[in-house]
Amino acid sequence: MERFRERLGTHPIVGLDTSIFIYHVEAHPRYQPLTQALLVGVQAGQQHAITSVVTVMELTVQPWRVGRPAVAREYEALLFHFPNLALADVTRDVARRAAQLRARYNVRPADALQVATAVVHRATAFVTNDHRLARLSPELDIIALDDFVVA
Repeated sequence: MERFRERLGTHPIVGLDTSIFIYHVEAHPRYQPLTQALLVGVQAGQQHAITSVVTVMELTVQPWRVGRPAVAREYEALLFHFPNLALADVTRDVARRAAQLRARYNVRPADALQVATAVVHRATAFVTNDHRLARLSPELDIIALDDFVVA
């Protein structure tokens, strides 16, 4: 856990992938200790975080699917009101940068939008658990949760 905190501490702004929030709200036994440390740090202002509105779609799709609109709205409100977390719209600059990332690194559209949002908003790291995004390391520090899980 200390290695994880140290790695995060070198970045004043970090991009957050949707998986961070999913693991956290679902209390995933393997990843929640890491998401807890990360989100407590963001909440305390140890670093600022950015995520795209794509996270709203990805995080709330399951509650909408199973007919739990109140849960979907609660998740959305959590994102909008979380201290030191910016929820960024997909702007033309983000879309352009996402297209460049897709062209150069062959990443999926949603991933490209998430990472482009982080890059455009000056994040220097992106926290995820998708190892396929490691190919984006020339753009920013890709921090995968699995690399810090205590076995």
